[in-house]
Amino acid sequence: MAAEQPTATDRPHPGTGVTASTGSTAGSTGNAAGDATAVAHPNIALVKYWGKRDERLVLPWTDSLSMTLDVFPTTTRVRLDPGAAEDTVTLDGAPLEGEPRRRVTAFLDLVRERAGSPLRAVVETRNTVPTGAGLASSASGFAALATAAGAAYGLGLDATGLSRLARRGSGSASRSVFGGFAVWHAGQPDRGGDPDLGSYAEPVPVPVAALDPALVVAVVDAGPKAVSSREAMRRTVATSPLYRPWAASSQADLAEMREALRRADLDAVGEVAERNALGMHATMLAARPAVRYLSAATLTVLDAVLELRRGGVSAWATMDAGPNVKVLCRRSEAERVAGVVREAVRGGSVHIAGPGPGARLRDADA
Repeated sequence: MAAEQPTATDRPHPGTGVTASTGSTAGSTGNAAGDATAVAHPNIALVKYWGKRDERLVLPWTDSLSMTLDVFPTTTRVRLDPGAAEDTVTLDGAPLEGEPRRRVTAFLDLVRERAGSPLRAVVETRNTVPTGAGLASSASGFAALATAAGAAYGLGLDATGLSRLARRGSGSASRSVFGGFAVWHAGQPDRGGDPDLGSYAEPVPVPVAALDPALVVAVVDAGPKAVSSREAMRRTVATSPLYRPWAASSQADLAEMREALRRADLDAVGEVAERNALGMHATMLAARPAVRYLSAATLTVLDAVLELRRGGVSAWATMDAGPNVKVLCRRSEAERVAGVVREAVRGGSVHIAGPGPGARLRDADA
């Protein structure tokens, strides 16, 4: 699947820099009054977010840190329709139904409330990432929707405000607002004040040229998951005896990860990322009943990654809530790693990704 590349019509947020570590972030001025189109990319967490302490506000138990990718973009157009009695929502040309549609319209209700507008919208989304397969489609989807809807309804948000807004649609979307590496702050539940304000993402400065990172994405199963991430989180937090210890250790992982990124130490970054992801999946396996996303194909890829390391290649695995594996390696070794992973996947697909841009507006005719 070919990645959609940024064009000259993509516009970063006024007043925010575009650097090797942060990419671009989206603004809040639409292409025309009530009509805006945005593009965003998925991100892969190297220190995971898993579990919410507040379902309504989408507030996590732990901080997390991710890399936004330069593949699998989502493009969303939001056009206000003064004559409409309800929202129209399509995904890849087909009407969105059921729970996915409800999530989009509930998000638009939040935007309308903040904008003081009763107008319904026409939402058209094109997705190049498999939906519901543990490849962060909700991150790119709601980052693009927040950017386009915020512009169409004239919210005038800065990058931090846009990250908070995207979080309400999907927690990981708060990080896709930013390019490169980003940390999502869980916020401080015990310090009073408005809990919504303390939970947002921000860029993490990283010497990208020295780190030379790539993620080899092994899609072993592009189908939707039998258990949604939301249900798996609820079950894990409520029933897994391993969840609290993992959450505590994840905070230590985050501190170690940030230091490893600062030093541009890819092996240290990979070691932390792999243990954090395996620990997250262990909490799910210990849930009652267990949530098992790892498949036989997943384990085959993990074995291949271990063999690569034994052969002297810096390769480290991470996984989200799904069977698909992402392998962190040096860009200079990505083709070699991808070749080994293709042999392991046998029937799946393999993609090479680097650090990508943040969510941004684009001209409607681009």
